[in-house]
Amino acid sequence: MSSFWSAWIIVLTIACLIVCFVLLTWNLKNHVGVPENETTGHEFDGITEINNPLPKWWTIMFYATFAWSVFYFAAYPGLGSWQGLFGWTSSNQGIKSLAESKAAVEARKAAGVPSQLDSEYMVANETFDKEFAKYTSRSVEELAKDTDALQVGQRLFLQNCSQCHGSDARGQKGFPNLSDNDWLYGGTVDKLKETIIHGRKAAMPAWGEALGAQGVKEMTAYVLSLSGRKVNDKDAAAGQMKFAMCAACHGMDGKGSLAHGLPFGAPNLTDKVWLYGGSSEAVEQTLTAGRNGVMPAFGERLGEDKIHVIVAYVYSLSQNQKAE
Repeated sequence: MSSFWSAWIIVLTIACLIVCFVLLTWNLKNHVGVPENETTGHEFDGITEINNPLPKWWTIMFYATFAWSVFYFAAYPGLGSWQGLFGWTSSNQGIKSLAESKAAVEARKAAGVPSQLDSEYMVANETFDKEFAKYTSRSVEELAKDTDALQVGQRLFLQNCSQCHGSDARGQKGFPNLSDNDWLYGGTVDKLKETIIHGRKAAMPAWGEALGAQGVKEMTAYVLSLSGRKVNDKDAAAGQMKFAMCAACHGMDGKGSLAHGLPFGAPNLTDKVWLYGGSSEAVEQTLTAGRNGVMPAFGERLGEDKIHVIVAYVYSLSQNQKAE
């Protein structure tokens, strides 16, 4: 933190404390001009206003709060760059990556002084690793039919995946539906594990400058026609002539990279499933500005045992859809 911002925070904080103290002290005095516990002469709907002083207990608590704040700012960090008389720092302060955090955790464990959070994690891992072990020895296909395993997988999904894919795994704009058996990188057990462990990075390049406004309109018409939408035939025909520039990822038939054994994650344009919306405006926006999608890697965060159970849960959702 720069010296300017440190001074700025210190001045504002101390000024607020002083103002609060002055206001409290000022309000303890009678400024109404009427003796305490007597009427002020005001009456509203039959209710008489009495000049009552602040309750003694409230005043004591307020002063105690003020005294505590002064002690806290003196003893602990809070006033800009001031480190506090106790020299206290938060756990892992200054660490900027997961690798650094893990190294710090291991160093504290080796020294026999793990943080409270690390200690709780150690106890939790010792308790629950045994539970996960009984699942990892079984195949995902088998777990996908086990009610108890699916309940565990669902809890893990809600904790780690629902923020993007939704609590029902049906996704939202920009985040895939995991229950419809429509996959960008593949819905096999191995591909699901690969996606969760290593994450994914997808990029749809922007074609606005290359195509121009009319070209984007024509390409949009052709793309929508692939899924059976009613479009302007003239625009669609012109768009088809330009579609070769998209075929490298989506294939000449528009069925996506997965259908052609390619690793790009380019979606199937013929199945009426749209990640960013299937309206003309949404498709035009995609073509003009491009899209970038990121699925974070959970391998280090969760470990393969938990991921094995999550995969079983996700796999079961698509299998249920397939059965329907």
